[in-house]
Amino acid sequence: MVKTKKNKHPRLPKASKTISKSDVGVRPLADRVLVLPISKDEKVSASGIIIPETVDKERPDQGTVIAVGHGKYNEDGDLVPMNVKIGQKVIFSKYGPDEIKIAGKEYYIISESNILAIID
Repeated sequence: MVKTKKNKHPRLPKASKTISKSDVGVRPLADRVLVLPISKDEKVSASGIIIPETVDKERPDQGTVIAVGHGKYNEDGDLVPMNVKIGQKVIFSKYGPDEIKIAGKEYYIISESNILAIID
């Protein structure tokens, strides 16, 4: 009799420190992270002219982690836990996030692989 491999993906664990439903009511899936971007303050030129944020249309590349997914399964079917935690400030790729708006606020959903560093 030939044994077939069963699906190694167990049921998702119940709520824990790595699986979080944020205050905004969004829970990222798998290895994704919900980030609130850190807005850059108004800039002042050398001559004292205030340059508003609307002039600089580049996306922010830093943010605060609001919620994290449970992790991603590797090829062996084992759950790889997330490295980031709620409340940490992170640096991420400018072109990696997906933008969403919840209650008028802008958030990013980012894959953990697009997070470049954790700011201490």
